[in-house]
Amino acid sequence: YQASTSELYGLVQEVPQTEKTPFYPRSPYGVAKLYGYWITINYREAYNIYACNGILFNHESPLRGETFVTRKITLSAVNIALGKEDTIFLGNLNAQRDWGHAKDYVEGMWLILQQEKPTDYVLATGITTTVRDFVKKTFLVLGIEIYFEGKDQYEVGKVKRCNGEYKLEIDKEVVKVNEKYFRPTEVDLLVGDPIKAKKELGWVPKYDLDSLINEMVQADLIKLSN
Repeated sequence: YQASTSELYGLVQEVPQTEKTPFYPRSPYGVAKLYGYWITINYREAYNIYACNGILFNHESPLRGETFVTRKITLSAVNIALGKEDTIFLGNLNAQRDWGHAKDYVEGMWLILQQEKPTDYVLATGITTTVRDFVKKTFLVLGIEIYFEGKDQYEVGKVKRCNGEYKLEIDKEVVKVNEKYFRPTEVDLLVGDPIKAKKELGWVPKYDLDSLINEMVQADLIKLSN
């Protein structure tokens, strides 16, 4: 099994992305993974090796590294709710990603390797969400509703109301954009079409984005409260 990535699509050539969508990586990581994808196919075809690519879209969990945007958001939101942090600094809030739960994707990896014939599969939820909406959903788990105003690098997220145990000042700025987090070659939109995996593997994600975010926030509350 070769762990491939949706970053192969980069500057997307079609929406949604399938196993047949042309690749256009936009980062050194994506370019390097392109080699991994094709060398897997090369060895499979040249030497009849059982080798598969799983083109996995973003898969998250409470174990996600703290420098990745999803975990950065959940950790900072919890810290802000607990009064330990003031603001989350993010890059492109308009970037759209297809986020799923790592548990579903690991099951998909296993299923890929159980097939009689080795081939390649896209694993994705088929639903895309902006970074901005991921932030909103995260704060809502904590009973904090936020709204955004401004544009581009001047956009800010502010507290609209607090409905739970965590009380923040209304209109407090909790999200700001910092240009240092912008990518030099941005990947604006990633959303996969997992129809092949559903038909051939019987793979269907069990977790939706709201349940994933809730799990990450609850785990970070335990971590940071201790």
